[in-house]
Amino acid sequence: MTITRKDILTINQKGWNIVAPQFYGGTALPKYGPLSITEPELQLIDDLKGKPALELGCGSGHTLYYLWKEKQASELWGLDISQEQLQYTKDYLAQENIPAKLFLASMDENPGIPESYFDLVVSVYSLGWTPDLQRTLSLVYSYLKPGGKFVFSWEHPVYQCLEYDAKSEKYFFSRSYLDENPEIDPSWKGVEIVLQPRKLSTYINAMTDAGLIVERLIESEVNISIAREKDYAPEKWYSVPRAQLIPTTFIVKASKPL
Repeated sequence: MTITRKDILTINQKGWNIVAPQFYGGTALPKYGPLSITEPELQLIDDLKGKPALELGCGSGHTLYYLWKEKQASELWGLDISQEQLQYTKDYLAQENIPAKLFLASMDENPGIPESYFDLVVSVYSLGWTPDLQRTLSLVYSYLKPGGKFVFSWEHPVYQCLEYDAKSEKYFFSRSYLDENPEIDPSWKGVEIVLQPRKLSTYINAMTDAGLIVERLIESEVNISIAREKDYAPEKWYSVPRAQLIPTTFIVKASKPL
């Protein structure tokens, strides 16, 4: 069965509208990912005083809040495929009296975002949902000013292949890391969703093909300081034992050439 872009957008928009409450205030700056190193430790994002920032996949608005409060961004822009997520963002930022320009759109389309405008484009645990990675990164390049930065994080592609067998009490590879075909999961978080497995090299090569310069690639070690007692259960998806084998998260900082 061939899964089209339209299929992906239809299924994932419907799914995310349902599961949005489960992710409210979830993975967002200063966190780059579950059990991962954080922005205060990495310092990937410079002070944004007087500078606009754009987030791809803005979720419930907590990363935008961080960019406004902690990095002093002068303008906030964001987009998300889910109406429910966008409503959360609007409500959350409104209660803090923080202005933002928000769009309901897929990351691989431009719904009216200005080009050569942003000093920072960021995506925290969202980029992997795009149905067209190359198109999305080409748009990122177009949004950035010369010298502008792109910072994103996503679940490590090898981590996605690892499963836990309770009987043997061992981890095993449940799928091929080399398989990049989109697949429908009928019961992800209780909803149907389309997952987009991609190799780490696919992300890096797509960035360079779009014209971006990769400055840093981080495969985060376990951040024990944020681990809770339940995070040590080996069967849990994001768990300390699993993350000690394969990083939960990879983080990339790139720039648009001057």
